[in-house]
Amino acid sequence: MMQKIQIDFGRSRRGSPWLGRALLAIAAVVCLDAAFSYQGLHQSVKENGARLAKRSSTGPVAKVSPQEVAAVRETVERIALPWDQLFSALESAASDKVALAAIEPDTAKGTVTISGDSKDYLAALSYVLNLGRSDSLEHVQLVRHEPKANDPNGAVSFAVSAVWSAK
Repeated sequence: MMQKIQIDFGRSRRGSPWLGRALLAIAAVVCLDAAFSYQGLHQSVKENGARLAKRSSTGPVAKVSPQEVAAVRETVERIALPWDQLFSALESAASDKVALAAIEPDTAKGTVTISGDSKDYLAALSYVLNLGRSDSLEHVQLVRHEPKANDPNGAVSFAVSAVWSAK
């Protein structure tokens, strides 16, 4: 037959009295450490704030000249230009007979001047034609060409002007 089981849910088990006290002591130590750390950081923030306020109030305010403002504005305009489109156009027109020497954008006019050297006059003209086929350059023109002085092979220095459109 079945045996009767006695279950007492109300009976409490007696734990160790020192365990609770030890945990309470550890928690108190952690809280004190956090309080001291907070106090030290708060004091450091106040000191740094006072130093910063003292520095900003005593230093002379630098006046900026209109020339400096214009130089900064020009630099920002140059950075904002669509350089990747220009470089893509230059790479698509590249030739082993042409070496570029300078790329000079004019942000006010929206133009770019490209200077370089070519092995001969025909290579320079071919380069100008290839630049004219790009989507980001318009009105591509050969503005200057001159034979190199001491080159018997007929090398040419040239400059190309183009309108740099941001399409």
